[in-house]
Amino acid sequence: MELIKKYFPTLTALQIDRIAQLKPLYEDWNAKINVISRKDIDEFYCNHVLHSLSIAKLYPFNPGDKVLDIGTGGGFPGIPLAICFPDTSFTLVDSIRKKTTVINGVVEALDLQNVTVLNDRFENITERYSTVVSRAVASADKLVKYTKNALANDGKHIFLKGGDLTIEKNEFTAIYKNAKWLETNLYESLPEPFFETKKIITVSW
Repeated sequence: MELIKKYFPTLTALQIDRIAQLKPLYEDWNAKINVISRKDIDEFYCNHVLHSLSIAKLYPFNPGDKVLDIGTGGGFPGIPLAICFPDTSFTLVDSIRKKTTVINGVVEALDLQNVTVLNDRFENITERYSTVVSRAVASADKLVKYTKNALANDGKHIFLKGGDLTIEKNEFTAIYKNAKWLETNLYESLPEPFFETKKIITVSW
């Protein structure tokens, strides 16, 4: 929790309380339905919560924005972002029912009124969103291909990824020649060891 307070010192008491509840909630759910590895549970606030909130460091959402989190897994980055942006609507999508069961349980426990959870394949989503976010679900070209119908005309994709993305970028720009690819190293804004190879990719049109 101290890492979260360090990098997000303006969080409200309610937001801090909800974030503090996340780890025990996921530990409880993990005992029933394994969605987070033991190693990541031990480093939960850095590897999951702070990683999710790194998007907020660069791209704070506005009231009324609609955000789609595709392949959300256990609810990341969507749930931490939803806590920090209560006036933004978040739709979290995953095709694996046990994962959406966990997410629904966490959302209900925290009374997150701005979150909708869908058990579906993200390529089936046709409602329009201002931003599509994802955390290392697939290559950028596939993520864009399968969510083009869900992105508003002036919207953008934000992907949390890691490592050398040269090949992925070249493949993407060869297909989407008019797209703008912006690659930002997270270590610059979050100088913790975990973030040394972590990046945010923003694709806009």
